[in-house]
Amino acid sequence: MTDIKTVEQHQRRLRRCRRCPDMQGPPVTGEPVVSPVMLIGQAPGNREIELHRPFAWTAGKTLFGWFARIGLEEEDFRQRVYMAAVCRCFPGKLDKGGDRVPSREEIANCRSWWQQEIALLQPQLLIPVGKLAIAQFMPVNKLNDVIGQRHRIEIEGKQRDIIPLPHPSGASTWHRTEPGITLLNKALQAIKRHSAWKKISAEC
Repeated sequence: MTDIKTVEQHQRRLRRCRRCPDMQGPPVTGEPVVSPVMLIGQAPGNREIELHRPFAWTAGKTLFGWFARIGLEEEDFRQRVYMAAVCRCFPGKLDKGGDRVPSREEIANCRSWWQQEIALLQPQLLIPVGKLAIAQFMPVNKLNDVIGQRHRIEIEGKQRDIIPLPHPSGASTWHRTEPGITLLNKALQAIKRHSAWKKISAEC
């Protein structure tokens, strides 16, 4: 089983990464947690870069509110779930406002980091948050088609459970209107029932 020192070494290498010249770093990592549950976000915002932790601002408040509903408050979550992302640096702002979507090349450059983390931690449950994260594991045209279900997918040669969530952005209305409200609740209940979640939440 991977120990915490191995995860810390991995994260030190990750934080030195400068592969993408248009990205704004330094790379953001979550806590070096050895966990059966891995959350995969999209990319940090400028506040996350300043504060050096994922989901550190407005979207994070919403996200951690969801997890509090099923038994883990924010700090417990950060200490018990490994937090990864499709890209670890801030893509920057668009001229017309909003965050830039990472390019295919940037996504490919960063892919090896979360793939290594899956290989190291062997998570039983993956929680991709937002379309960009979900799309790394399965086709996603509409959130309605994938949220609210547990998916069994082969990743790195092993079958793993994936329960996707919508992005908790304040700019999105999906999770605040139907059918998003109902599908989000179904997804959270599926996470709550999962054996890996029960294991980490029982430690509280």
